Formats: sequence, C-alpha cells, structure tokens
Amino acid sequence: MTNSSGTITDKTGAPVTIADDPDNHRYTVTVDGVRAGHAAYADRTDDHGVAQRVFYHTEVDEAFGGRGLATILVKEALDDARAQGRKIVGVCPLVAAFLKKHPEYSEATSPVTKQILDWLKR
Repeated sequence: MTNSSGTITDKTGAPVTIADDPDNHRYTVTVDGVRAGHAAYADRTDDHGVAQRVFYHTEVDEAFGGRGLATILVKEALDDARAQGRKIVGVCPLVAAFLKKHPEYSEATSPVTKQILDWLKR
C-alpha cells in the first residue's frame, strides 16, 4: 500500500522498501531496514526476441507473515519488469495467482511453457 506521501507501507503501517538486486537475480523486500523476503527471477529472450523476466520463487520470512509483504513485493517487481519492457512469466505460484487476480497485467505477460520450464531447469 502506498500512503499519501508516496511511501510504501505494509498492513501495520511500517515502511517497506522493494529493491532489485540484479547481481542475485531477485527483488528484495525490507521492513524498517530488515530484509523480510525476496522474489527470484531469471531473464531470457524468447524465440521471437522478446525480453522476458521469469519469476520462479517468492518467499517472505514467517516472522513477517500476515502483513501483505508478498503482495507488495510481487506488485512492485512486476511493475518494474513491465516498466523495463520485459514480458512477465509467472512460474512462481504466488506470481501466477497475482496475475490471475490482476488482468491489467495481461498485456505484459507471456505464458508459462514447457520450453521455459525446461530452460529454468538448466
């Protein structure tokens, strides 16, 4: 949730920061300076030259459960990937569920295919 000052806050009102960590291929979520979780991704280019960001795992530490951090993390990560012109591929069940609930991302997504799943295994 973004408050009136433009700061992202969780359900408790604590300030939340989402940052891309490209060296480790993940977005991190921190609350009051403490890392609470991440969304892991891998970048690829499909057979048609389309840049894709494949989200394959999201986790938030149990100590931060129930605060809406996973949803905040996923939304911010997807918004960033979309702003970069990348197609979003939701292999991670949490990302896939978010995309299903938010059709406004449909133009920015690519389907999960066997080819992508095989590529991830490598």
